[in-house]
Amino acid sequence: MFYYFYMKLYERIKELRLENKLTQKELAKAIDVDATIISKWELGHKRPVYEDLIKLAGLFNVSTDYLLGLADI
Repeated sequence: MFYYFYMKLYERIKELRLENKLTQKELAKAIDVDATIISKWELGHKRPVYEDLIKLAGLFNVSTDYLLGLADI
């Protein structure tokens, strides 16, 4: 079950980034993380820490539940 949520998380980060026409570097700057972190998140090699998850949700105007795959809206 956890794997499903993890898969949704990295898919949704990439989906939202592309919908908002942001490069990985621009997203990294917007939430104050290193650009390589975004790539690792989108490839599923690393998970965002709690604080970064909140920053992503705020930037994209979605809930953390949406990012985690617990909600579809």
